[in-house]
Amino acid sequence: MNSANIELLKRSSYSMKHLVFRCFTLVFSIFVLGTVISSFPSSNLLTWRTSNWIGITAASNLQNSIRRDKFLEVPQIIWGLNNQKIALARACLTARFLNRTLLMPSLSASLFYKEVDLLEPMAFDKLFNFEKFNDRCNGFVRLGRYSDLVNKSKPYEVLKGSGRKWTKERDLHQLTQCRNESFDYIEVIRISGKNPFLWHDHWPAKDYAKLFECLIVVDEIEMEVAKVISKIKDVGRELSHNSNAPPKNVSLDGWQDHHVPYMAVHMRIEKDWMIHCKNVEQRLNINQICSSKDEIIERVSHITTIQQPIVVYLAVADALLEDDSILSGWKDGFVPFEKKSLAIKDVYDKHPYLIQSAIDYEVCSRADIFVGNSFSTFSSLVALSRTMKSIGMGFTNSCSTEVGYSSYAYNIAEQHGGAKMWMTNMSAPSLSSISYGTNSISCYSYWNT
Repeated sequence: MNSANIELLKRSSYSMKHLVFRCFTLVFSIFVLGTVISSFPSSNLLTWRTSNWIGITAASNLQNSIRRDKFLEVPQIIWGLNNQKIALARACLTARFLNRTLLMPSLSASLFYKEVDLLEPMAFDKLFNFEKFNDRCNGFVRLGRYSDLVNKSKPYEVLKGSGRKWTKERDLHQLTQCRNESFDYIEVIRISGKNPFLWHDHWPAKDYAKLFECLIVVDEIEMEVAKVISKIKDVGRELSHNSNAPPKNVSLDGWQDHHVPYMAVHMRIEKDWMIHCKNVEQRLNINQICSSKDEIIERVSHITTIQQPIVVYLAVADALLEDDSILSGWKDGFVPFEKKSLAIKDVYDKHPYLIQSAIDYEVCSRADIFVGNSFSTFSSLVALSRTMKSIGMGFTNSCSTEVGYSSYAYNIAEQHGGAKMWMTNMSAPSLSSISYGTNSISCYSYWNT
């Protein structure tokens, strides 16, 4: 072996020894550092941060998981069913923003929202399936139970501001502060003050839509919904048989059977609604909110995209209804029924208000055609749900006469005098920008999901 090769081997041997020494030094340093850190009480905080913290971008707030050891608690959720669903969604999205699990909130079974002492609380899992919610919303939002708490320490309380001075910007600034690392040691952040429905809306419509799709009623309520829809379709079959109209062979869900279609109309003519809508019309100086029974019937009669005769299920709050003639005056081909005339009133009467409303919501959302009032929270969320179903079926153009789960707003007239076709604009920057108004009642050619 020549001298050049010998010299090369010596250099290689030296480099290898040097590399081994550096690696040993690095490993030893890490070991010593770990030993020193473990002697401090705060070492569990370092371990928690590296193993559980999921980064959240300020703009999109996207994340792959939700922390399961840090929680958010909110006040009891009140008012009507769909106001409660919006409040729940807003609380969930706030928890998502903070990268925390939302402790399962209490809903309100009753509608005595002005007398807080009379509110009848109802656990979330008495209405919606807890496990299915977390399964469907996995990685997006998460609900937890109070039994998940570990140290049971006193929650850190954050008071929501109120009044005109509490702007959307101030509200977001408060939430952003709660994302600071100084809050990492706090197991539970409790937001107190006003009902979450009244919180400022910072989240895009598509986030609400995704969350609403996670809300699946429990089996007991699903059975009640099935009873009501079965009764409606039994009447529809009888109508079809008597009229000799050939039944359809494909349902909206794609099943090859003799599908019996039905229409659902959310008929908002109750006393409390008429007082409310007239006040809003005066305040906003518009006349597209209130609709009389005759106006609703007239505009519904122009919907001719479905086989007739057809059963028209009238979703109405019977206890608040003063007009007992809602079944009269309908045009040929539209056969109206409400709970009493369908002999299903007993299905509803054994349940509190919240569950009655949930049954009606499901019946309306599954109808072949839905007609509602675009200023109603109930109608708006039904239309949103049906928009998502239509998008899932491949319908992306609301201008088409065939959009899967068709929806119409009877409080807004088309040029021909009929109810205006209604799909929710899923690219809207917030839910509040598409609810309670006419902004979502337009002809769109693209739906951003």
